[in-house]
Amino acid sequence: MASPRITLTVPGPHGDREVSLSSPDRVVWPDAGITKRELAEYFIAVAEPFLAANGNRPVSLQRFPDGIDGEAFFSKNPPKGAPDYVESVTVTYNSGRRHPQLVLTEIAAAVWAAQMNTVVFHPWASLAADTDHPVELRIDLDPQPGTDFADAVAVAPALREVLAEAGLDAWVKTSGSRGLHVFCPIEPMYEFLDVRHAVIAAGRELARRLPEKVTMDWWKEERGARIFIDFNQANRDRTMAGAYSPRALPAATVSTPVTWNELTDVDPASFTVRTIPRRLAEVGDPWRQLAAKPGRIDTLLEWWQRDLDDGLGELPFPPEFPKMPGEPPRVQPSRTRKED
Repeated sequence: MASPRITLTVPGPHGDREVSLSSPDRVVWPDAGITKRELAEYFIAVAEPFLAANGNRPVSLQRFPDGIDGEAFFSKNPPKGAPDYVESVTVTYNSGRRHPQLVLTEIAAAVWAAQMNTVVFHPWASLAADTDHPVELRIDLDPQPGTDFADAVAVAPALREVLAEAGLDAWVKTSGSRGLHVFCPIEPMYEFLDVRHAVIAAGRELARRLPEKVTMDWWKEERGARIFIDFNQANRDRTMAGAYSPRALPAATVSTPVTWNELTDVDPASFTVRTIPRRLAEVGDPWRQLAAKPGRIDTLLEWWQRDLDDGLGELPFPPEFPKMPGEPPRVQPSRTRKED
């Protein structure tokens, strides 16, 4: 029988809110034995850094009504009956369609999202006040088969050097899975396509320096056992798990900001829904000052133009995107060779 409904008192900028939680003893992570109530209480415990990373921007909710082993779906707009403190902003998607997207402005909204069986939060790189201009350049270091987290850690300092040469300050977090996410705060004066081109320029420069360890090849058959720079994560409406967001993985791992000094000793499996509140109490939030000094991507865009002049063109977009100017055919190379 389902556990009785409870009410959690959630502090916030407008005073305490009472958030109702149904089936609080329902197990969300079977292997870890973590319940829906524990998930909701986690968000209350990490409210400040969680909102700093994921609040006041469009966000998609990845929801698991039957726990992480069940079916999942994404919510982008507030459903009917959402409380008035769950806000939204109208955004433009790549298709040109416009639609309301969820915005978290206080932690009660994240607790409500937990009531709605949300596990993973996917924030945009732009803020609700100006959704068309990212405030972060994001780079996803994605280990391919034959590589692992340690391989991503090994190339991350070289990426930091590339970004520093371009005048950007890089911050790093675990993905909560096998990879790393590197963020650079930027001034909100560039369109998403410009930021994508800046990511490609940085990735190409890193791949030139570490050709045996890093790849920019979009097609999986060409990547080999290298770290893939997933440049398409920089596109409008493409997101990655936010900082301090849990992941739908057996150990209830959390995407966790770390310092560059501690990166080499990090065990991403140790960052979980149960351990992150204690970590924050002991060491604080490594990303507390992330947005303090935003940079510019002008140098990276100069590198992008340099590569264009040298014959390196646009790279493929995801299949759901409209065909983009200068984009190569969206056909995997082996199929092209076979047809030829």
